Amino acid sequence: MVTKYPGFQNTVHDAQKSFRSLLDAMAQPGHIYRVGAELDPPVGLMASSAAACLTLFDLDVSVWMQAGWHESVRSWLLFHTGCRFVTDPSIAHFALIHTWDTAPVLADFHLGTAEDPERSTTLLIQVDQLEGKTSKLLNGPGLQSTQLVSPGISMSFWEEWAGNHQIYPLGVDVFLFQRDALMGLPRSILAQSV
Repeated sequence: MVTKYPGFQNTVHDAQKSFRSLLDAMAQPGHIYRVGAELDPPVGLMASSAAACLTLFDLDVSVWMQAGWHESVRSWLLFHTGCRFVTDPSIAHFALIHTWDTAPVLADFHLGTAEDPERSTTLLIQVDQLEGKTSKLLNGPGLQSTQLVSPGISMSFWEEWAGNHQIYPLGVDVFLFQRDALMGLPRSILAQSV
């Protein structure tokens, strides 16, 4: 089944493009970046989040996957990245989420430690759209001024995000994915209602 879903067409070039998009998204929170890699991922996995997985996951990475993914997604990730899967979100390096409303709360993931805050979980969350939903005003490092965003994610996420921001430098970082695009939300960013 895995051979039905190849990875990057040009492994080095596509991984570099994907990595640049991920870096830019975290450096400029709330901005939408396109992922230029051509991918035909397994059912349910968007091309943008698939590219991020191929770029970020490797043999040393532990991944928590939300229940409900098609089994081909796990097989594809294992084949192409060699990552380890864990059942406890609090020990995962990355979390792959297809539906935020049924995901654990942010505080259930690894929030880092005072000695190593960067060891927290990074969440990869798929959404139906990155624009056009409830608007939030982002403020913080990486933004010259405030940034208006309106991704398709529930209000419960933003309520939890306020708590995540309050424990900075601890807390999780988040990428939101839609088809061939992504948005970064580092823990240092405050999101306020408009």
